[in-house]
Amino acid sequence: MPRQLTFDLPVRPALGRGDFFVSPANALAVAQVDAGDWPEGKLLLIGPEGAGKSHLAQVWAGENDAAVLSAGAVPEEAVEAPAVVVEDADRIAGDRAAETALFHLHNHVLARGGRLLVTAASPPRNWGLCLPDLASRMEATAVAEIAAPDDALLAAVLVKLFADRQIVVAPSLIQWLVRRMDRSFASARGLVADLDARALARGGPVTREMARDALDLCSQPGS
Repeated sequence: MPRQLTFDLPVRPALGRGDFFVSPANALAVAQVDAGDWPEGKLLLIGPEGAGKSHLAQVWAGENDAAVLSAGAVPEEAVEAPAVVVEDADRIAGDRAAETALFHLHNHVLARGGRLLVTAASPPRNWGLCLPDLASRMEATAVAEIAAPDDALLAAVLVKLFADRQIVVAPSLIQWLVRRMDRSFASARGLVADLDARALARGGPVTREMARDALDLCSQPGS
């Protein structure tokens, strides 16, 4: 049988409020973000890769007319939006220009009575910032943390990742995967990408056989 042609189609994440699944692993963080009455008008949202930080930040931004910026692309000129989201702040550690830009943005937004939501994978003490003034301001920021996923959240993440790729998977297969996969958001993302590629190559739906093969591959040393 000839091999099915595959196409690298863009993945379009669904980032609406209704697409964000709330479970005990993230409920407190969601409540903190939604409250909006953050100390000094700022909040740091932390959690592992793929935990939903960007999704939650995008939802909040849409509901609060906030500008959304990457920490590595904060402009030198003032940002006049009433609220600002800065994503992946931990990734600019050691880049003095980027750190300085974030420092000035932080001061400008709060001096105008605006609100600042910052996302990162870990607390500021772990970032390795080289600008002491930025480090002190980030370490003084209230923190909302998304914890490692429980079963319900991991299942919801899998469903969403498949849906972002326009793939429908039986609920029974989702639960089968949850019981056997590594319990992390990064693993969920890699697994769904692998299964998508396998299904495209075979020209059919995602099956339990494919899932078993993908999990076996993930469990091999060095994979």
